[in-house]
Amino acid sequence: MEEALIDADIRKARTLPSSWYSDDSIFQTLISRFSSEWHFAVHHSDLDEFNTIPLTHIEEQTKEPMLLTKTENGLNCLSNVCTHRGMLVASEPCNGKVLQCPYHGRTFDLDGIFKNMPAFEDVVNFPSVEDNLKQFPTGEWAGMVFTGVEPSKTFDDWIRPISERMSWWADRKQMERDKSRDRDWIINTNWALYVDNYLEGFHIPFVHSDLNAVLDYGDYTTELFEGGVLQIGIASEGEPFFEIPESSPDYGKKIAAYYWWLFPGLMLNIYPWGVSVNIVVPEAVDKTRVIYQGYVTDPEMLGQGAGGDLDKVEIEDQFVVEGCLRGIRSSAYDRGRYSPEMERGVHHFHRMLTRE
Repeated sequence: MEEALIDADIRKARTLPSSWYSDDSIFQTLISRFSSEWHFAVHHSDLDEFNTIPLTHIEEQTKEPMLLTKTENGLNCLSNVCTHRGMLVASEPCNGKVLQCPYHGRTFDLDGIFKNMPAFEDVVNFPSVEDNLKQFPTGEWAGMVFTGVEPSKTFDDWIRPISERMSWWADRKQMERDKSRDRDWIINTNWALYVDNYLEGFHIPFVHSDLNAVLDYGDYTTELFEGGVLQIGIASEGEPFFEIPESSPDYGKKIAAYYWWLFPGLMLNIYPWGVSVNIVVPEAVDKTRVIYQGYVTDPEMLGQGAGGDLDKVEIEDQFVVEGCLRGIRSSAYDRGRYSPEMERGVHHFHRMLTRE
């Protein structure tokens, strides 16, 4: 990988070299790090209809096929790979009592324990623990379920910045999946350019006229923490905001949106109406899939404020990040500089990317 030292002093630092957005070998190295992070799996309300859900978006991010099962004992995240010949066990959500491989009929219970296999009566030392489906760690917060291949942090440590800041909200809110808010975007850009754009409100007055009208741009703030960034949008006069209790450090602020980003590609956008979960899936060095899922806490607030028209904001952002990919391929550009006031989140992300 091309060396890309990002100075810790944002006033002196230069941005990532353009090769970090356009070179396929760098792309492959960066996305290999997705396996050591936590990822959003499902919300508990997604399991109301099915007790088994393949986590295809996490497979796309990490190359590890997984499935989530719900049992009387709780939730399990299991390998979705049959221990016989490697076939995927489940391709669609289902609601059975056992998992059966469609290739040769091997079965497992919903805890991943081997149950039965045709024509294996004479196999020596069979079955063994190796015939069970591998288990992956899980964690839950505010009804949201997370998992990962080999997360480098415990779940409690990873989620702590959000759980401590938003405990007042998580304790009182019940969310339900609103599939009408689901989106699946394919964007002709590098995944890191998409994250760059998300991590700064600098562009809002220039790109998002409607969003700018409902936010107080002068009070937009960015906070950094290990593993992520929090951006806070303050409501303009007359626009909806959270009713925040005195126990919160944000008491007295007219917050219209909490924009949480967790390395490398998870956004939890919390609005008075609910949560928009954005999942960034790098598909190629120049192609990114972004999955939107909506979970509603207050239907009466839908369509209002900072989270009122997310489709319009997304299309506007896509115009920018696709244009940036075309631009950084130019021989006339390599690296830029950061705004110390407005691009602290981007600088933080770049420091994380380039850290061994």
